[in-house]
This record gives sequence, structure tokens and C-alpha cells, in this order.
Amino acid sequence: MDAAGSAAYTTRMSVRTRFAPSPTGYLHVGGARTALFNWLFARKHGGAFVLRVEDTDEARNTEEAKLAIFDGMSWLGLDWDEGPDKGGDHGPYFQSQRKEIYDAWFQKLVDADRVYQDDGAWRFRFERKPVTMNDLVCGEVTIDYRDESNTPDMVVKRSDGSYVFHFVNVVDDLEMGITHVIRGEDHLMNTPKHLQLIEAFGGVAPKYAHIPLILNADGSKMSKRDAGAAVGDYPRQGFLSPAVVNFIALLGWNPKTDEEIFSPAELIERFSLENVNRSPGRFDFEKCKWVNQQHLAKLDAAEFAAGAKPFVDKAGLVAGGNFEAVAAAVKEKVRLFSEVPAAVDFLLTDEFPHDDEALAKVRNNPAAKQVFDGLGDAFESIADWSADAAKAALGEAAKSAGAKPGQMMFPLRVALSGRGHGPDLGDILTLLGKARCVERVRGFAAKL
Repeated sequence: MDAAGSAAYTTRMSVRTRFAPSPTGYLHVGGARTALFNWLFARKHGGAFVLRVEDTDEARNTEEAKLAIFDGMSWLGLDWDEGPDKGGDHGPYFQSQRKEIYDAWFQKLVDADRVYQDDGAWRFRFERKPVTMNDLVCGEVTIDYRDESNTPDMVVKRSDGSYVFHFVNVVDDLEMGITHVIRGEDHLMNTPKHLQLIEAFGGVAPKYAHIPLILNADGSKMSKRDAGAAVGDYPRQGFLSPAVVNFIALLGWNPKTDEEIFSPAELIERFSLENVNRSPGRFDFEKCKWVNQQHLAKLDAAEFAAGAKPFVDKAGLVAGGNFEAVAAAVKEKVRLFSEVPAAVDFLLTDEFPHDDEALAKVRNNPAAKQVFDGLGDAFESIADWSADAAKAALGEAAKSAGAKPGQMMFPLRVALSGRGHGPDLGDILTLLGKARCVERVRGFAAKL
């Protein structure tokens, strides 16, 4: 279906999408991307986004995993309209609570003579014909069911009475009125099976869109142990949820512009299945951090300080009354909130180390010792302390030592912060204040 046809189709109906995770582990970034695309599509078309939980695997399901999924989706802002904790007209939303529903639908297949027993299990009798699906991402795909050796009748009910994924998945989609199934490409070959079941039930099939897999940056398959795989790790590492949503959206979807930074509202406005790529998405954790940095830069000083404070507290640093100004000094320097403590520690405590490499560079500057021997007194004599006044005093001390003022900026930075990089030197001088600058310069002179 082309873009115009797809758009016309969605306007003729009430869009209903769903995300159906299994609570057997944490929320993986691949699952989060599937949830996001369904959420974006539903929001774009004014439809409903349904969350249902495929929890029939009692041996592997855990309460911890269920909560991790809910917490991960909530943190990402992927609010569901129907599902656990929300209710709705199509519940229950846990498959483990839907057995009576499945029994009733199974009886329809029995009555239609579309199932038969085989070693205690029940198999669905395929119609031996080609089945063609028109996928909204992958295009037209045909599976030929005429060769039974390649497409044996599938089990829909196990010998223990439990139902298989294919059966409950189709029943739930029909029961819940799902209009669009957006899921991973690994399910592409399952769809013809589902279409045969839907036809046997006399139902109307949803539109399917199979989105590409996510690979690591080097093209290898992404595993659960790879950095960035677990959504629950992102808030602990200091990511902003809109930034993670932004990054995940770009894993397989192309806005067809050079823009890369979008708010959730902008993603809703721009999103379309026509712009979903066929090739796998490449997960680049460094790119994710860069996207986060762009979102951090858009925060105002108060928002940034509020986000950074828990990480500063956890590091054992005391965020004083001027913490908003302290945090603002490094807002353009960090990619994650978790990087803030190391970036501002020297502004919050006087106990900090001096970087050996930076200190060695200062010691190699022949004028540094002479300048810093007198710089403490020069700073002490400044009546009205300011960054400009301190830099002027440094300039005079440099000239007296036969050095250029610019050559002393780096040594002063190292004296005050212990490192050769960081916030603007003027901000450091202002935030530390006169007394602390005098003390640090004098202590640094002794090191030289």
C-alpha cells in the first residue's frame, strides 16, 4: 500500500495498536522500540494504544520482570490507554486470565473441523493454498502452503491443555479490535499462519507492519549483555527519557530530513510507517549519549540542576545553595547527569586531586612558579572580587614574570580545579569566590 492509500485507510477507521510483552526479563531496547512505534502510530492517528501481557509461560514469568516492563514504559512516557492498571472494555489484559476466552474461540475451530488431535495435542488444519500478505513495511510477501512438507499443520493447543503463542496472539488481536500490528521482523513468517487462523475464525485481519531488527554498531546481533540493551539502566545512568525515546525512534525510522533531535510531540507529528526502513537499525551507544546531550542542553538551569542533584548526592557531595549556578557551569560539557559529579566536585569540596598530566604541563612552564608565588597575594588584594578582576591580576603577575597572560590561564585552571579542562575559567573564579581562590593558588604554588 502506498503512502496515500495507507493514510486514507487509517482515517476511515479507529486505530488500535498494542504492545504484548512477556514478563520473563527486563524491558529490552528492541521491545521498547516496538512499543514506541505502536504508541507513536496510535497517537498520530488519534487512536488507542493497548498493553497486554503474554504471561502464559508460568515457568519463566516473574513479578519483577512484569514491574520492570511497566516501569520502563512509564519512564519512557509510553502511556497506554487500555491494559494493566488502566482497565478497558477488552480485558482481562493478562493472557493467564483469559483461558475461558481461548476455550470459546478454540471451540469455533472444533465446530468448523479445522483442528484435529495428534499425540494429545491439537493441530490447526491449514488450507493448502498460497497466502499473500501486504505488509506496510516489507511489502508483498507470499507463503505457499500447498507443500505440506514445508508447512505442516501447526499445533494450537498442547497436550496439557495450554494454548500456543500463535493461537492466543490471534484471538487477542481479534477480541481487542487491534487494527494495526507493528512488531519485529522476526515475526514476519508467522503472519501467514495468523492470517489462516483469522480466516478460519471469519475475522477481519489487522494491517501488519514488520519493523527491522536492531543490530550493534558493528553489525553483530544485539545481546542482552550489550551496553544500552536494558531500558532500566538508562535512568540510573542519567539519561533523559525524551532523549532515549528520540534515539530509539531513529533505530529503523527515518524522518527524511537532516534533523535528528525531536521531542516526543514532534515524533508523533512526524512518524509514519512509510518512513520505516527495511534495513536493520544500528545501535550506537555513543550516539545515544550525544542525543542525550542535545536534550540536556535544552533544559533551563533549574531543570538541569534538579536532574543532576540526585547523582551529586549519591556521589557524597554536598550541593550547596548555589548548586543551580554550579550545575549550569557544566551543562554544556556533560552528556549524562551521571557525569555531573565528576565535573563539579572541585566546586563543591576543597578535597580534590590534581591530574598528574596537567600538573606536569604546568611544571614545564618556566614562568609558572614565579607567577604563582605572588598570585595569592595579588588575589588577596582585590577589593571587589570578580572574574575580570582576578584575570587582570593574573595578567599583571604574568607580565612581571616576563610571560604572556594567556600562557597562565591553563596553570590557573589546574590550580583551581586540579584538571586541564572543565567549566569556563570565569565561572570557576566566580563560583569559588575570593577566599577559596586565594587558598587554592597558594597551595598550588607550594606544589610547584
